[in-house]
Amino acid sequence: MIGIFDSGVGGMTVARAIEQRCPGYPLVYFGDIARTPYGSKSSETIKKYSASNTDFLLEHRAKLIVIACNSAASAALPTLQKQYKVPILDVITPAVKRAAIISKNGRIGIIGTRATIKSGIYEQGINQERPGTRVISHPCPLLVPLVEEGWLGKQETKMIVRRYLHPLRTRQIDTLVLGCTHYPLLKHLIGPRIGRRVQLIDSSIEAARSVRSFLDTHPDLASQLHDPEKESRFFVSDLTETAHQLAAKIFGRPITLKKANA
Repeated sequence: MIGIFDSGVGGMTVARAIEQRCPGYPLVYFGDIARTPYGSKSSETIKKYSASNTDFLLEHRAKLIVIACNSAASAALPTLQKQYKVPILDVITPAVKRAAIISKNGRIGIIGTRATIKSGIYEQGINQERPGTRVISHPCPLLVPLVEEGWLGKQETKMIVRRYLHPLRTRQIDTLVLGCTHYPLLKHLIGPRIGRRVQLIDSSIEAARSVRSFLDTHPDLASQLHDPEKESRFFVSDLTETAHQLAAKIFGRPITLKKANA
């Protein structure tokens, strides 16, 4: 199975994108709702949670891990790749590559959690891919709790999104990376408020493309993982009504969530 973990329900946007791009590959998902958000926690705490989540997925026979959390990827990716023998992919690397390719004026905006923005991982990655690029990063710590609460269309959410995006609007960016897998659920608010001329990079879509490419270039592992008869499984560390509602919204169908401790 392809294992996917996130700090909450946001990573389901990655799971859905992988499901669409990689049909026939069953998924096992873990959303750490009980400990969300990760973005406000220390690097060491995020590493500990990420290792625990990885162990959980491996216990459920995952043979490929996708870190569907920008905060976890920015803090724990190198550590996890050294600690575990299975392939571990992330959501940051493919988004970085895509942003560096499509920006025309070389001014790229990044929005994410405090942990992701503080790590500087997007700036480093983009400037490695495209030296001289101007990267403008801005933390948006309230957006994950608003998504987890299901406030996708509330007036308060609209006001907060507008306020967070204002500094980026004034910097003439032409590309904006949604540096958190919760943010695709707010694209309908982010797009109009950042401006139609700004291209949005959805890290969940880029991550799914990365997984598809990895499977295509590793046929032996792909054949092991491919099992159209096996159903995907979805676990969370805390069961809430909002989680059920958001899961159904993301997948366009009811999703059975099971409570489990990582």
